Amino acid sequence: MESVGVLMTYSPSFPYLVEELEKRFSLYKLQTISDKAQFLTSHKSVIRAIVGNASAGADAELIEQLPNLGIVASHSVGLDKIDLAKCKDRGIRVTNTPDVLTDDVADLAIGLMLAVLRRLCECDRYVRSGNGKTVGIIGLGRIGRAIAKRAEAFSCPINYYSRTEKSDVNYKYYPSVVELAANSHILVVACALTEETRHIVNRQVIDALGPNGVLINIGRGPHVDESELVSALVEGRLGGAGLDVFENEPQVPEELFGLENVVLLPHVGTGTVETRKEMADLVVSNLEAHFLNKPLLTPVV
Repeated sequence: MESVGVLMTYSPSFPYLVEELEKRFSLYKLQTISDKAQFLTSHKSVIRAIVGNASAGADAELIEQLPNLGIVASHSVGLDKIDLAKCKDRGIRVTNTPDVLTDDVADLAIGLMLAVLRRLCECDRYVRSGNGKTVGIIGLGRIGRAIAKRAEAFSCPINYYSRTEKSDVNYKYYPSVVELAANSHILVVACALTEETRHIVNRQVIDALGPNGVLINIGRGPHVDESELVSALVEGRLGGAGLDVFENEPQVPEELFGLENVVLLPHVGTGTVETRKEMADLVVSNLEAHFLNKPLLTPVV
C-alpha cells in the first residue's frame, strides 16, 4: 500500500508509529512542511488518510482540501480535534484508540490525587483506615469506571455524574455536576470533550467543591474554565488541583507555577511505552483494515 498517501497532522513524539506507517504507506508529516498550502494543493489527490492525535486532527478546512480522503485515524481516544459532522457528510471513516490507554490514564488520576494531597504515607494510612475521601467522577465511561475501581481499593466512597444514570453500578448518582461537586472531596474530570462538556467545570462547580476540595483533570483542558480555576486556587476558594491537561496546551498559566497545592503534568496520561505502542498498533491496524476493505477495529464514524 505504498501508493496510499497518509498525512500526519501532528509532530510525533513516538517514533514507533512513524516507523510502522512508513513501512506501509507514503507518509507525509504536515508539521515539517514549510508551505502547507502549496503542499496540500499539490498532494490533495494522493492523500487518502489522516493520522492525528489529541493535539491535531482533521478540521473542516483540511477535510475540504482533500477530495480523496477516506479515513481519519486518531492516535488518541479523544475526538474533539476531528470534525465528525464533516466526516459523516463526506462518508469518511473515523477511528480512535480506546481501551488500550484506559489503565494508564486511570492510574495517573489516582497518582495525581495522592500527589496533590501530599504527605503520602499519612494519606495512605488514612484512606486504608476506611475513611477515604469521597471521589466524584464526571463521566462514567471506560476511564471513569477504571478510576472508580482504583479509588474503591482505598475505601473511597464513589459519586458520579453522567448524561444518564447507570443501572449496572452501585455508586451514588447526581443529576448535575454542581450537586456532584458539593458532595465530593475530590472531583475527577473523565468525560469526552464536546460542546456540551466544554467548561463543564465552571465557577459554580468550583465553588461547590470548595476550599477543601481537589480537582483532578485527566480529560481535556477545555473541560475546565481555566481562568476561574486559577482565580479559585489563588484566592483559596479551591483546596488543590492535579492537572495533566490545560485549556491552551502547551501553555500553562504562570500563576499556577508558584502554588504548592497544584501538581502539573505535560499531558502524559497515556505516556508509557507499552500503551503508546498499543495505540500506534491500533492506528496502523485501522488503516490497513480500511484499505483492505475489512471491518475497522475501533470505528467511531
